[in-house]
Amino acid sequence: MKLADLRAQVCAANRRLVAERLVTLTWGNVSGLDRDAGLMAIKPSGVAYDALTPEAIVMVDLDGRVVDGDGRPSCDTPTHLELYRRFPQALGVTHTHSAKATAFAQARRPIPCLGTTHADHFAGPVPVARALTEVEAGADYERNTGRVIADLFADDPELDPAITPGVLVAGHAPFAWGPSAGKSVDNAVALEACAAMALDTFTLCGGPDATPGLEGYVLDKHHQRKHGPAAYYGQSPEQAEHPK
Repeated sequence: MKLADLRAQVCAANRRLVAERLVTLTWGNVSGLDRDAGLMAIKPSGVAYDALTPEAIVMVDLDGRVVDGDGRPSCDTPTHLELYRRFPQALGVTHTHSAKATAFAQARRPIPCLGTTHADHFAGPVPVARALTEVEAGADYERNTGRVIADLFADDPELDPAITPGVLVAGHAPFAWGPSAGKSVDNAVALEACAAMALDTFTLCGGPDATPGLEGYVLDKHHQRKHGPAAYYGQSPEQAEHPK
């Protein structure tokens, strides 16, 4: 991919956070990765979304060194880089403090799969990564945030970042990833929507402990029809390119 194209995609993805109502002030960032070039494009730290241009997007190498751009990269840069190191399928990462998902993170509760809307995007609950220790928070905080996320998936054989492309960090907020910067924003949108629906469902049912989860066979059916090897949701690439 041309780096100018990557910058443009990451700029558009960051500006979309506002349109999707996923951010307040500048509480969020999106990055995109070109693995072949070994470069990541990410939002500059503290810059308002409506002031972003492709030229303002900062390019860093895989060690976090700025290789192009006048601004400082997001302070969450080490977290993004750690997720790219540990999740080979990820080419985009989105971090927000969207209200409903962040409420679950602050409560340190996973977002359960209560219905098919959730199952269409996440193959089970959206998990919670543990809080950082005092030592982890005091030294290399941002990279350690990425480590606790990646370790959660590595240590649980039932978790796969390819089919559960989002996580909550205890006391912090959500992160999502995907095969492009734009797709990672899609997953952040879905994560926030699922969190909002879960909270409303808890209210109707009288609390989380009284709320039934989605039947496993229905969860599997919905996720597989959209993401499985025999998926039949949407159009094939040929049909999308040459509609009749």
